[in-house]
Amino acid sequence: MRLGIVRGHLTLTPAVASYEGKTLKIVEPVTMENLRAKNGQGGGKALIAVDELGAATGQMVAFTEGREASNPFWPTPVPVDAYVALIVDTAEVKP
Repeated sequence: MRLGIVRGHLTLTPAVASYEGKTLKIVEPVTMENLRAKNGQGGGKALIAVDELGAATGQMVAFTEGREASNPFWPTPVPVDAYVALIVDTAEVKP
């Protein structure tokens, strides 16, 4: 699981049947340096993640990647590479 900042959303046209009713967000992973600096910057390469929690643009989220990202949809096969697992309220990094 990694932390990222929601930078926007994505709309598919025409819709992919397995994505129907699901929201896709553009998530920029946060580097440890930026997390420590608490500057609101990400620093990683942006990716697309399925979001069923309703995270808003600018919010920090935790997301899973790879095979684990499709687990919430089991037994239905959904072609996802990243899934927003939680919305971060606070993050504290100790030195």
